[in-house]
Amino acid sequence: MDRNWSISFEHEEYEKNVVLIVKDAMEAVRNTAEGYYVNIVTPEGFGNPENYLTDILQDHFKDRIKTRLIDQCGCGGYVLRVWKEN
Repeated sequence: MDRNWSISFEHEEYEKNVVLIVKDAMEAVRNTAEGYYVNIVTPEGFGNPENYLTDILQDHFKDRIKTRLIDQCGCGGYVLRVWKEN
C-alpha cells in the first residue's frame, strides 16, 4: 500500500490463532510500500505483541523495518506500528 494503513486481527479466527496473526502480519508488512507504516492491531488475549511478534518481524525483515508499540486499545487489543524503511 502506498499509504499508511491499519489491519486488525482482533476478530474471529485470529483471537485463538497466533500462527495466523504472525503469517498475516508478515504479509501486511510485505504489502506496505517503503516509506510508509502499517498499524497491526492484535487481540488482547495474546498480550503485548512485542512478546511474540516483533522479534519474528525483525528477524525476517532485518533493517528494512522499524517497530514501535503504540498503545493498548480501549477495546483491549494492542497496536504495533511497523515502518517500512526506504
